[in-house]
Amino acid sequence: MRSQPWQTLPDRMPLLRRRNLLAQAVRAFFTARGYMEVETPYAVAAPGEDVHLRAVPAGKKYLHTSPEFAMKKLLAGGAGPVFQLARVWRDEPWSGTHAPEFTLLEWYRLGADMEALMAETFALLRATLPPEVTCRGITTHLDAPEFLTVADAFTRFAGADVLGTADDAPALAAQAGATLRAGEDWEDLFFRLLLERIEPHLGRGRATFLTHWPAAQAALARRCPADPRVAERFELYVCGIELANAFVELTDPVEQRARFCADRARRHALYGPDWELDEDFLAALAALPACSGIALGFDRLAMLATGAARISDVLWLPG
Repeated sequence: MRSQPWQTLPDRMPLLRRRNLLAQAVRAFFTARGYMEVETPYAVAAPGEDVHLRAVPAGKKYLHTSPEFAMKKLLAGGAGPVFQLARVWRDEPWSGTHAPEFTLLEWYRLGADMEALMAETFALLRATLPPEVTCRGITTHLDAPEFLTVADAFTRFAGADVLGTADDAPALAAQAGATLRAGEDWEDLFFRLLLERIEPHLGRGRATFLTHWPAAQAALARRCPADPRVAERFELYVCGIELANAFVELTDPVEQRARFCADRARRHALYGPDWELDEDFLAALAALPACSGIALGFDRLAMLATGAARISDVLWLPG
């Protein structure tokens, strides 16, 4: 008979005690830097606008998949630099590194560019993790990170010009030596190549910041002034695990509305109609100060801190 989570608690308590200390260290890190901890509603009318978003219904609302919209509204209202350890829900299957209900550490820094946010993120790792971490058989040294653009990563590991083939799935497939699957568009192929060819090389030996994503893959990020084909977005990988996703935030409500409408049209075509557009968020965006924001998987950070092989090992009562 399979043991229940509470029955495995004695074996997992050393990991959970380390998780508790990690949460204290995270709060101390941000408090020392002048951030304020906030709390935003978990049940919301509009949980996001990603094309493939899988939100969990909660009566007439939805459990949020990220506190992003709410935290930006606080920034627009003058809350200043803020952070939150938020429970979030995504209707996706369990895996070794993902739980359908999990904790996101999300924070927003005013006036920060991508380089400043990457530096602060790495400082958080150095402040909360040992100099060398090993998780799921992979070791990362937290001395000096690697910075790699998405375009350079595709050239190096997939042999493809990902920006030059934008929106041309057959061209990207031909350059990468991949067989295009039935019904697979450029975005689908982009993420398949990212998963199969790129990610296995990231966050091994050194932490990797994967930067400057194609603009179509960063709906809430500002386009790069030096190259509008890409957006100011990065992801962070440690021990082969995708740990964080960050943007220099888009503050143009007209452009944001256009992006949302395009994503909504595609999502509704694939999955049917859902929630109304968050007009309050778009109104707040006009007052949003220049800032950068990041969402970091706190449970995954706990895996790195403890060396746990599965995310369920660092959850108090995994479902």
